[in-house]
Amino acid sequence: MALAAHVPASWDDILSTTMHNYHKTLTDNVFNGRPLLNHLMSSGRVKTISGGVSIVEPLMYSEGYADSYAEWDPVEVNPQVTATAAQFPWKQLVATIAISGLEEAQNNGREQIINLLEAKIMQAEDTLKTLLNGMLFGTRAGTTATNDFLGLPTIIDDTLEVGGITPTTPDEWWASVVTDLLAPVDAAGLEAALRAAYNKTSDSGPDVVDAMFTNAFGFGFYESTLTPQVRYTDTSKANLGFQNLMFKNVPIMWDFQCSGGTEGTLADDSATFYGINSKYVGLKIHSDRNFKQSPFTSNLSGSVGPGTAPPAASALDARMSFITTYGNLVTRNRRRLFKVTGVEEATTP
Repeated sequence: MALAAHVPASWDDILSTTMHNYHKTLTDNVFNGRPLLNHLMSSGRVKTISGGVSIVEPLMYSEGYADSYAEWDPVEVNPQVTATAAQFPWKQLVATIAISGLEEAQNNGREQIINLLEAKIMQAEDTLKTLLNGMLFGTRAGTTATNDFLGLPTIIDDTLEVGGITPTTPDEWWASVVTDLLAPVDAAGLEAALRAAYNKTSDSGPDVVDAMFTNAFGFGFYESTLTPQVRYTDTSKANLGFQNLMFKNVPIMWDFQCSGGTEGTLADDSATFYGINSKYVGLKIHSDRNFKQSPFTSNLSGSVGPGTAPPAASALDARMSFITTYGNLVTRNRRRLFKVTGVEEATTP
């Protein structure tokens, strides 16, 4: 007989109640665990939508008609084609929380059950942080990249198709600003490259990037270009534990999962700098699958899909809950995003 049959009935109630109460904390902890996730989450930048076959982002890519006119001049009334849309597929994330029959038997008291479950949830949080953050930087380990959320290396590009649109003639307006440094640079060269990309994404106007991300090498290289007197930081980011330095009033932050010189790989002697304008890039999450936690299911057995084998955690006295998220990283204006790749420091002769 399964051991789970002997545990108190309150197990199910405590598990369900604790999971329900912990939902917002879990979501906040996932998004606040990494600087990029935190930035995309802050100020309500994560948008939830209720459904649809795909995630559709309306795009404005050209100007309409406007002109001056004299008293009886004819006025142009032909409709102007100024908008289109990018379509992003739904991507699905899952994390599991498993509790064995032995763990149930060993944790019968209410407080013990809650402590056990909180430890399991914390483990799921850390797993989700690493998974999602790695996807967004294009460096997560695994073999199912086609199922992953889009990442900055793909979104911020001048040749790759995104949203069903390829940035080639006549859609050059869909290209990001990309600078590939073909040779090592000194401090002045790095600042010049960042300044040129910053200015180009804004069309030299006020619509500028609001955050930059790089790896530890890139952060250290940029820091070495500054004198102690001008090492300003964004205190709001620093108070959250994220080291940052300012460039034109834009915080530069580093992340251990950010790609190095070769995109999609990690490196400790080269870097990529990503500049994002949060008005035009962000996470879209399905409102019904926003880190939704399923009830704990016992007696797992059988297959989970056509032609698949029974799950590994199919012990008769085990329980499992699934945390699911549907969404994707989307953009509505790639021209306002930049990346500077191949950043290496020139050695002094």
